[in-house]
This record gives sequence, structure tokens and C-alpha cells, in this order.
Amino acid sequence: MLKDYIHIEEANVYGIRNSKFVVHGCLTDLSYDVVIKIDGKKVNYNEILPIADFVFCLEVPISKNDKMIEIYLVKNGKEVLICTRINSLLHRLKSKFRKSVFPIFSKIKSKFKILGNFLIAFGRGIRFLWREYHLLVPPSLWGKYLKDFRNKINEIFGNGIFLDPGVPKDYAFWIKTHCIQEEKVQKFSYNPKISMVIPVYNVSRKLLSECLDSILNQTYTNFEICLADDKSTLDETIETLKEYEKKDKRIKIVYRKKNGHISRATNSAIEIATGEFIGLMDNDDLITPDALYQIVKKLNENKKLDMIYSDEDKLDMDGKFKSPHFKSDFAPDTLLGSNYICHFCVLRKSIVDKIGGFRVGYEGSQDHDLFLRFTEETNRIAHISKVLYHWRMIPGSTAVKISSKSYALEAGVKSVEDALKRRGIKGKVSISHIHYIIEYLYDKEPSISIIIPTRDHAEDTRKCLESIFSKTNYKNYEVVLVDNDSTEKELFDLIKEYKKKYKNFRVVEAKMPFNYSKINNIAVKTCKSDYIVLLNNDTLLITKDWLKTMVGYAMQKHIGTVGVKLLYPDDTIQHAGVVLGVGGIANHAFLNSERHDLGLYGRIALPHNYSANTGACFMVSRKKYNEVGGLEEDLMVAYNDIDFNLKLLTKGYYNIYIPQVELYHYESKTRGLDTTTEKYKKFLEEQNYMKKKWKKYIDNDPFYNCNFSKKKSFVLDKGIDYEND
Repeated sequence: MLKDYIHIEEANVYGIRNSKFVVHGCLTDLSYDVVIKIDGKKVNYNEILPIADFVFCLEVPISKNDKMIEIYLVKNGKEVLICTRINSLLHRLKSKFRKSVFPIFSKIKSKFKILGNFLIAFGRGIRFLWREYHLLVPPSLWGKYLKDFRNKINEIFGNGIFLDPGVPKDYAFWIKTHCIQEEKVQKFSYNPKISMVIPVYNVSRKLLSECLDSILNQTYTNFEICLADDKSTLDETIETLKEYEKKDKRIKIVYRKKNGHISRATNSAIEIATGEFIGLMDNDDLITPDALYQIVKKLNENKKLDMIYSDEDKLDMDGKFKSPHFKSDFAPDTLLGSNYICHFCVLRKSIVDKIGGFRVGYEGSQDHDLFLRFTEETNRIAHISKVLYHWRMIPGSTAVKISSKSYALEAGVKSVEDALKRRGIKGKVSISHIHYIIEYLYDKEPSISIIIPTRDHAEDTRKCLESIFSKTNYKNYEVVLVDNDSTEKELFDLIKEYKKKYKNFRVVEAKMPFNYSKINNIAVKTCKSDYIVLLNNDTLLITKDWLKTMVGYAMQKHIGTVGVKLLYPDDTIQHAGVVLGVGGIANHAFLNSERHDLGLYGRIALPHNYSANTGACFMVSRKKYNEVGGLEEDLMVAYNDIDFNLKLLTKGYYNIYIPQVELYHYESKTRGLDTTTEKYKKFLEEQNYMKKKWKKYIDNDPFYNCNFSKKKSFVLDKGIDYEND
């Protein structure tokens, strides 16, 4: 449906005298254009489109005689009606009333929600204390629980310990509290020359000067600036270049005789570069004074590095920093879906020369294409978790027509398709939320075993099995139900029924005390299939082609586990990848977020590499499962899935979360909560096991930026330590 490509948040008529029609929303496929018609006639409009998320805002002047306003999506001359609005004095008065009164109701509703959250938090606290101690809490633990409760209340009432990186005021506060201290400059034994390569075209004197000054003011001095003017027609651009050319001998400029666009211009700058490394920069952006110093510091830790990239943020025309991008360490599947590396990036020049620099015809996605080709040549890649680059937000680059940015996405698709061909991988690339999703293709369906442990709970198990057998559109699979010492007649009747009904259903007996790891290991040993799915019996399938999609990823040589989007029954997120060290050992990313949220940097809506996926549902090749020794049987109850994922990670495999597959998960129904003292003690033992074995990853998850909070995923700490005050 074309309507899936556009989300309209508001579409209303306003104004009693000077009337206008206002629309804002998000268009997720930029190959479509938006057309406004008034009483059947197409009208012109002004449009603002921030590149970051492709949100658009349209304002169309209207007269009191205009009656019907229509919004269409258009591609290849085909129009599809998306939205209609009637213009009348009554409708404009209603809009004015809504705009004036609704915010008051929203505030009242917000207060009730805060009160509700407080009561929920208080009730859960009392329930926990009764469950664990019957309210007779040891004096030594009262302090800890009171601080935990205070932190939760601070969070609920909005003056909490967290900041939202997407909110400019929050990010500004975080900068003040976290970026005050300047690092003492040290001398290095290895001081490579870095050539900053910058294509230039019709940029103002002010912005170009600020860009060049940010390089000249670096604390590290062994650099050169290689500029290629792409036949600018703006006099002040040429004048500024000539001025700076005389100012510093490290500035080198080539004046192109013909405009060739960004790829050719950047290649011209690379041709005059003499450094061991090149740094990529746009002609209106800034780097921090220590940017090159931090790069060389990383190179002194490992001289063999070929690629180093940093975090970045954006700089608006008022000089305010916003929209930080705190990135993960190198994530190959994340890179296939989007150019998350972007700025600031420094590359070994010999490899850039080897792969032919930037390719003409990929403009708009030229950096992405270069990074995909570059990372096929080397895995010596490092990430610096510091903002070293400020990406300038210029009205000229954002106030564009939606359709004018479609070329960038088309070039991006072409870049990813080319990468798959070079790597000998069959796949179909599509655009999703301004990024890319790959459907991996194969000629023959590999065999898959779906392993489902259960102890009684026939009703839950039946729902799970029915959803699999009724919805799955994959043929070459079997379901292996692992009976862990059940006693209820209902389950035995269910087993008998399904054995008669389905040839690809079988049962494995595991008569023993509960040990999740051992139960699954026993089942895997009975399998001859190519791929294994570990699945909880309290899940319900939503996506019909789940196996087809998951196995496409699991077939890739570099991929370990393939995790999916798991939802609570209320359509909020239970699992969208696992981050380590948050709230203790590990935590699910974006817990309780809305099902269709994009998530920070699109992490909910797009495939991303994570350190781990939940064992409630993931796929892995049986060969890789056995290669790491299966699930750790010393971890009987908790963290066995995390341990398994990390064993794959240490073998060089990448685990991936994919949002294309969705299931409902009625969490912990079978096993129940750890309410008894014995289970709680076992939980603590397994927690200590993980802390000792995987301290490296728990302290520093490579796929979770260290600037984010360790108390809650993908937020920033406010800088106030409530736990130690």
C-alpha cells in the first residue's frame, strides 16, 4: 500500500482571515512526491525537509472560497489519494479551539499518567519486598532499596537521572556536565601525516573560513588540507580559497576546470594528498580542536589500523549543538542498512587508492559506497566514542523538495546491491525508513528445527504450536517439543494429537530438574537440520515468512544468532536486541517502546548488530551452535542465552537483530518468576558467573556506545549520581 510510505501527524485548516492549510508528517520512501490539490487544481507550496528523518512541513495559503483540499502521493505519473480536508469557517474555528484547549487537556492527562506510574512503581516495590522478605527486609538492604525507589520516582516525575539525546536542551545540559575537562596533550612516537580532503563548491566565506580554521587550530599539527574547488561560480568562495592558500603552506588547492560533482571533486583532492591517511570533511562542517589528536592517539595504540571513525553531532545556524550520533564499534550488517559511520572518518590512503576512491554515479551515497568497499579490504577498524565532528545544518541543504533526495536513496540501494554482488551473496535490497533492508535469497530451503521446551502448560504450548503450523509459509522445517518432566494429562493429549496431525512434529523427553541449557542441548543433539531455532512456548507467531527471513540472515558466514522483534500483548516491545552492562548484566533495548517506533538512529525499525539476542526466539546454524559447545549447562536458569551469544562473538561472529520478524511473547509464564529464596540464590550465582566470565563485554559492550547510560538503554545520564550521594 502506498499509504504505508507516508505518516501524516497533522493536516488542518487554520486562520479566520489569513487562512492556510498546514500539513506535517514523515515520508519514508523519497521516490514518491507529495502533491496538494485545491478543488481539483494542483498548487505550489513551500516545503521544509530535515535530512535527518525526512519529516516534512507544508503550508499552503487558501482563500475562504476554497472548499476541498486533497493530498496525493505521486510516482511515475500515478496519483494515490492520501488525505482530504474540507475548508470552511467552522473547520478553521474548530482547529483554533483544538490548538488552544487540547494542550490544557494534555497536561491534565500527563499528570494522571505520572500519578499512575507512581502507584505502579510503589505497588511493584511492595510486591517485591513481600515476595522476597515478607516485608522483613534486612537493615543492610533498606538503604539500597530506598535509593532504587528514589531513582525510579525521579525518573517518573521528569527530574530524573536521564537525558534524551534527541532533545536539544538535554544534549546541551549533557555537554556542560560531561565535556568540561580538556585532555592533556601527550607526545607520540608515531606521528603520521593526515591529509584532510575537502570538495568545495559555492560555499560562503563565513562557513568555509570556519571549516578551515577548525583544522588549522588542531592540537595535532602533522596534517595538510587538500581542497578541490569544483568550478565554483560564487566569487567569495574563490576569494576565500586564495586567501587561505597564502595563509598556510599546508593548504593545497586544485581548481577544477569543469564541474564534476562531489565524487570527482573529492577524488581530485585525494590526488594531491601526500599523507599516509586521509580525513573526509565537508566544506561547511567543523571538527573539534582535538579531532586529529584523538585519531593519532588511537593509531599509537595500534599502528596497523586502516580506518578510524568517531561520534558526531549537528550544528544549527544559531551555533547550538544537537542530534548527537553515538555510534557502535564496527557493525557490518548495520553498515549494510545505513551509513552509520558517516563523520568523522580517517582512512589509510593506500587502500583508498587501491579501490579507486569515490565512484562517479553514486552521488548522494558516495561515502556509503566507499565505506562498503573499503571494509571489504580490511577488518582493522576502530571507533572513538567521542564527538569529534559537527555536521552543519544549513537551510539550503534541508529546504528541498522531497523528490530531490530520492537520488541519494537510489544510489544507496545501488551501493548495497553492488556490495552483495562483490561478496557473492544473492539478495534483494529495498528502502525502509530512508535506509535499506536486505532480503537474502537462496535456491533451496535449508532444513530448520524449531526447539520448544515445556513443562506442562498445555494451553500456552497449544497456542504457540497452532500459530507455527497455521501461519508458517516455509516447508522444510520440523518442530521439536522438549517435554521437561510434565505431569498434566492435557499436555500428553496435546502431544498425541499433534503427532497424528503433523509429520514434522516430534517430541524429545528430558526427564530431569529444570535446566534450560541442558534441555536445549539434549534436543539439538537429536537434530540433523542445518539451522536451529530456540523458541519459548509462551510465544505467538505474527510474521508468516519468519523462517524464510531469519534463515537468509543465519546463512551468512559472519552471522551468529538472528534475533527478532518480540512484543508484549499490548503491542509494546519486549525485545529488540540486547545491550550489556545496562541495569546489571544485560537488558533488552527499547523495552516497553511502541511497536512501530523507529527507535534512536532507527534501531527498532532496521537490522542492527548487537552483542546478544534473547533465547526466547533466535536462529543459529547448528554447526555454529556445536562449534561453541551449545548452551552453558552451569547456567541452568538465567543468562545462558547471553553467554551463548558472547561465545559466538568471541569466535568472530556478529549477532543481529532484525525487525522484519515479529512475535508476541508472554514472558516467563512457563518457568514462573524467581520468587523462592532457592531460585533467587541460584540467580545470584549465575549473575556472578557472568560478571567473572564476561567482565570485558559487560563493562564495555562494543555495540552500545559508552556515552549512554548504564542504568537505562539509549539515554544519557544527567551527571548526578543518586546511588552514591
